[in-house]
Amino acid sequence: MQIDREKCTGCEACHMYCTVEAIHSSEDGFISIIDQDECVECGVCYRAKICPTDAIYPEELKWPRSLRGFFSDPTTVHKDTGLPGRGTEEMKTNDVTGRFRRGHAGVAIEMGRPGAATRFRDVDVMTRAVAKVGATFEPNNPLTHLMVDKSAGKIREDILQERVMSAIIECGVELAGLESLFKVIQETAPKINTVFSLDLICRVGEKGEIETLPIVRKVGLAARRNTKNNIGYGRPLAKED
Repeated sequence: MQIDREKCTGCEACHMYCTVEAIHSSEDGFISIIDQDECVECGVCYRAKICPTDAIYPEELKWPRSLRGFFSDPTTVHKDTGLPGRGTEEMKTNDVTGRFRRGHAGVAIEMGRPGAATRFRDVDVMTRAVAKVGATFEPNNPLTHLMVDKSAGKIREDILQERVMSAIIECGVELAGLESLFKVIQETAPKINTVFSLDLICRVGEKGEIETLPIVRKVGLAARRNTKNNIGYGRPLAKED
């Protein structure tokens, strides 16, 4: 996003609409400016139509800056997945997609949030860490498409400094490796400069048990109650082996 210096009156009406506090007044206070390094190209300030002089305008984004819009603007469709928002169906549709089978667990690491955001450099630190314990990355995820070495979780060098609202790392492990995955995530957390949340999915056991919960408790994590249960009303695209 850009602000037209000739149109801006410095009213500051747009400041509170910036999701990452990238808009601020110029040193002389006459106009508002957007810190281009901090801006994640979410488009909220523009779509809100809060500017009384229409001084805020989008510019054509070129690579690698165009990635900011793909991962921050919910109205943008990812070219690799054809999905809007963060470009992934995540793990919520497992009753249809069948991504995660019995004996396996899926973990999503949602890095960045409004007010915090994240850079791909921090995402790269986490993807490399979880790859070392054998986690495999979901191929139908836009972040996975940005890896030059999926076995090592290495993200391409030319985008590491790009800042986005949020990026979801989707990976999976066998249940036997879930404890190690959790531990490496905990060890890596102090090394990154953003916030993240963890999502966890598994198939319900034959007796209705949730086999991941004992592992969650063992590593000292708390499973929140804001869960989603898929009871199998969808038409599965994948069958159990």
